[in-house]
Amino acid sequence: MRHQNAGRKFSRSSSHRRAMFRNMVTSLLEHQRITTTEPKAKELRRLAERTITTALRLGDLLTKPKEQRSVAEQGKYVHALRMAGRMVRSRDALHKLFTDIAPQLRGRPGGYTRILKVGTRPGDAAPMAILEIVTFKLPTAAPAAAGGASATGSESAD
Repeated sequence: MRHQNAGRKFSRSSSHRRAMFRNMVTSLLEHQRITTTEPKAKELRRLAERTITTALRLGDLLTKPKEQRSVAEQGKYVHALRMAGRMVRSRDALHKLFTDIAPQLRGRPGGYTRILKVGTRPGDAAPMAILEIVTFKLPTAAPAAAGGASATGSESAD
């Protein structure tokens, strides 16, 4: 029995699993949306939300300019950066977490990610899912020209 053994193993060693999830958390923070298998998405959600919570514990310090922070506040900020840096591999993704993602999620009491089931993978019928940060907005197409042209282009301008 697996009493008190949380987490899936995914037929990988612990170091491989840790590296895989660190890479996936980094990709999630960079792109704010990734597609993976459903079991991996469910495990990844735990780690991603814990990393986001590390950034959110700073509270009002997230929006305060660097020059206005006291020495103690700067120390808290650096500590949070280093704690989140344990999971996030890219410096750019780490700074994106603290400057873009965390301020948008301030005041939200958890539930920073969502899992959308998208069917099965063609090769092996593995259940697939999209894991995204709840503030993610799909990029929209460029608006139509101001001249009144339609987006489909099927109408004539006679």
